This record gives sequence, C-alpha cells and structure tokens, in this order.
Amino acid sequence: PHRTELYEDAPPACWPIVYSPDYNITFMGLEKLHPFDAGKWGKVINFLKEEKLIADDLIVQAREATDEDLLVVHTRRYLNKLKWSFVVATITEIPPVAFLPNFVVQRKVLKPLRTQTGGTIMAGKLAVDRGWAINVGGGFHHCSSDKGGGFCAYADITLAIKFLFERVQGVSKATIIDLDAHQGNGHERDFMDDHRVYIMDAYNRYIYPGDGFAKRAIKRRVELEWGTEDTEYLQKVHTHVEGALNELKPDIIVYNAGTDILDGDPLGGLAISPQGIVKRDEVVFKAARSRRIPILMVTSGGYQKRTARIIADSILNLHNLGLIDKELATSGAGSPKVEQMIRDSTKDLTNLS
Repeated sequence: PHRTELYEDAPPACWPIVYSPDYNITFMGLEKLHPFDAGKWGKVINFLKEEKLIADDLIVQAREATDEDLLVVHTRRYLNKLKWSFVVATITEIPPVAFLPNFVVQRKVLKPLRTQTGGTIMAGKLAVDRGWAINVGGGFHHCSSDKGGGFCAYADITLAIKFLFERVQGVSKATIIDLDAHQGNGHERDFMDDHRVYIMDAYNRYIYPGDGFAKRAIKRRVELEWGTEDTEYLQKVHTHVEGALNELKPDIIVYNAGTDILDGDPLGGLAISPQGIVKRDEVVFKAARSRRIPILMVTSGGYQKRTARIIADSILNLHNLGLIDKELATSGAGSPKVEQMIRDSTKDLTNLS
C-alpha cells in the first residue's frame, strides 16, 4: 500500500481521542447559513478540558488525509469534481459557497473535512491498538466513493475500514453500527456486495436520503417513526446491537454516533433526550467492550447548540463507567472492573425492556 502518515504510531501517553483545531469551519459568518454549529468539534474538546479529562498534549492530533489516502476509496473523477465550488456548495448544502473561488473553498471548507477524514482513518488504527478510539469529528456517512451529499464530502467510514483491511493483520471483518438519525447510504453503497462488512442502521424512515438502493446493503434495518422517544429507542438499539454482534463477531466496530436523534433537531425528526443519547452510547460501548471487540466512534450529524455538551457528557460517562480508560486502553478490554460493570448493567437493561 502507499505510504501514509496517518498510520504512524501515536504517542503512548495520549488518549486514543483524535482531534485537530482544523476541524472547525469558520469564515465570514457563512457557517451561520447552515442549520448547524460549525464549531461543535472544538466545543466538545473544550468541555472535556474543563472537566480535566484531557489536555492538548494528551489527545492525538489529526492529520489531513492526502489525495493519495483518499484515492484508496474515491475515484479521481470524484476528487476532481470537488474543484468546482458549486459542486461543494451542493454537497455541503451551503449555497453561497458556489460563489467563492475554489482555493477558498478548498482551504475553508474541504480542508476541515479532509482533516476530520484523516482523523477517522487514524482512529481506526488506534482502536485496534488500544481497544477503543474516538474521532471527535467524522462520520460522513452520506458520501460514497463517487458521490457526496448531505454535508459529507469524503467517505471517512469506508476509508477507515478499507485502510484496516489493507494494512492491519487480523482485521478482515467489520461491523458498522450507524445510529445517526439519517440512513447511512454512503458506506452502504460502498460495501453493497462486500461480505466482510455487516451494517446495522437505525434511522428515521421518512427523512433524507431515503436511498432504496443503498438499503439493500443493510443487514439489520431499524426503521424509526417520527418522534420516537427514549424507551422504545433504547430498547431497539440494545436488542439490535446485541443481535448484530451475536450474529457476527467482527474485528472492528465503527460506531456512527450521530446526535441528530436529539429532541428538537431540525432535520432528524426523532425525540431522544440528552440522557437517552448518553445511555445509547453506553449500550454500544458495553456491547463492544464485553466482547473485546475494538470500537471506533465518530460523532457524525447533530448540530444544535447543545449538541457539543451532550457528546462531551457521553464521553465523560463512558470514562466514569470504566468503558474507556487510558490505562485500560493499552492493556486490552478485559479488565475485571469492566467485566463486573458490564454484568451489572446488563441486568439494568433487562429490567428496562
């Protein structure tokens, strides 16, 4: 495979949490023309610093994915299309971008997205090395090898998995657990006929992208109704995550942890509380850690002003429960503390349903 800086070893003292200030999209107030908070990634990190969980020198600095990295999945034709500002405007759903010179678009819009994509690829290797990893950005699940859309310009989930398959010994099966409010049609199209990848997707069946062709790639499809609330949602997530992992034990789980399921999200149409989101992430991490399957989490969609706080709270909760831990990370998943805690919590969930 080609040489890449993305797979150089991260300093062992770091948490397997990947981020770069370059993730954030800020220029001339254009970011305000989209319904989202374009600095949410930096805010998550600031909350984690305030809580003294991490410090700048303890997180892994994301690097921008190069063209060569992107070509592991993307067609040259697709990457060339991004040299047209109007194409990028369509993909990111920020119409004024169409009128900007492309060098500005490359620097101010695409570079942040390429850096988040590099972060996901890096986090894939970290997850295998440490048992878990979180990319504070990424999760561009509407982008496939030759088509972007829905604010997703690069197929970071597909890239992370293909990188692992090609470069890491012993990784030959992957499971994608996609819990963003939208159907993850990008990775579904990319892995349509790939039996190495098992896809579980829970989404609002009535909203974007409604990609009937891509649905054929989903092994476990959980179609949700408008306004689905915590109890029903958590019970479905628990049942299907357990079912998916019992059906096939992968070498890596890519968890697309979109927060656009939050009650009041202008696009998601579901009604999950902040506590429900924290609990959901806990359910997924418990399922992965108890089976000793490495898990890579990406943050994906969800851009209300309160979203960053919820993502930070969820990461703090995973840490408080011992599901993510710097020390544990280097020693593999099977710490007695985690084993015991997982036994206890499985009881809780059984009572819940």
